[in-house]
Amino acid sequence: MTVPGTSGLAERLRHDLADRLVLNGCLRDPGWREAVESVAREPFLGSAIAGATGYGDRWEVARREEMGEDEWLDLVYRDETWVTQVDGVMVDAARGPALGAPTSSSTLPGLVVRMLEAAGIREGDRVLEIGTGTGYSTALMCHRLGDEAVTSIEYDPAVAARARDALTAAGYAPALVVGDGLAGYEGNAEYDRLIATCSVRYIPMPWVWQVRGGGTITAPLSGWMGGVAFAHLTLGDDGTAEGRFLEDDVYFMTARPHGPPPMPAPLLGIGDAGRSRIDPRVLDEAAGLFAGQLGAPSAMKLGSGEEVALLDVATGSQATVRPDPAGGWTVCQHGPLRLWDAVEDAVLPWRGAGSPHQSAYGLTVSRERQRVWLGEPGGPSWDLPV
Repeated sequence: MTVPGTSGLAERLRHDLADRLVLNGCLRDPGWREAVESVAREPFLGSAIAGATGYGDRWEVARREEMGEDEWLDLVYRDETWVTQVDGVMVDAARGPALGAPTSSSTLPGLVVRMLEAAGIREGDRVLEIGTGTGYSTALMCHRLGDEAVTSIEYDPAVAARARDALTAAGYAPALVVGDGLAGYEGNAEYDRLIATCSVRYIPMPWVWQVRGGGTITAPLSGWMGGVAFAHLTLGDDGTAEGRFLEDDVYFMTARPHGPPPMPAPLLGIGDAGRSRIDPRVLDEAAGLFAGQLGAPSAMKLGSGEEVALLDVATGSQATVRPDPAGGWTVCQHGPLRLWDAVEDAVLPWRGAGSPHQSAYGLTVSRERQRVWLGEPGGPSWDLPV
């Protein structure tokens, strides 16, 4: 697609973007490079986008009508994520800075193509995309695979409506569904590839049922403590999905039903006191946090460094870790779940394996359970909170 009056500049910026993505290692497949060079991003961003200001929930809005077209296109073709909805309100409707939590965005193109390449999507594949978002990634797939090969589902009706308009204007006509992406879409099953552009706590079973034997599910996992890993699973003929986490550190906004509940203020330092077997600073490392989260998947984390608190909302269980003046760390635990003990029991095998990246783990999904294992399927394992 080209945009009237800007086709030359937009085309050059698309080629420049593709060159940058190749140089930084995000883009390796010639088929996806051709798609990046051909599909305009600007129709999918609407008339306003928001970027971080460094003030947490305050987002600075850039409006197309308030800047020159060249300046607008320069923003559009940066390899950056632009927020398009905050707390359920489209950024186009904001007056002044947008305030709140981002609820939809146009993910940076480098991350989008890394996701598509990691999924191994090729010509001839039928794909189910969980999370249409702005529709840009949907358009890339339509360009390469053809409209009939792409089904995309979006939970938010306003986001879905704008994506549909943008895709139609760009000349693409995939199957677009408004609904709960965690339920997938049985209408066009079976799929060769399922990709999720939202993070999930566990793999929803409808995804497994809707992918053919030998097909794949590619989805970022994230937990309530903030640990993340990137799953790539292959469906077996017995209906079990299994695979290792990938080396790419890919994650997206969490699917709304899988996000954490509101966190009440914990009563720090209450409960039985003991000695910690691990340095709490291990939870500042991405792989260490993922490992610890496996032990306490329903806990949320406060603090960092040597002072950390964990809180399980469902049971009221708490753990507080602080430096001990005599050396080491003191942990106080309260409630039916010994949260810090569980974190230690998950971190210690990870340390024993040499503190590896999350790709040292794998995941097996069956009807009965979803089990993350370290090393090989028979190694130490932990259940996801299905």
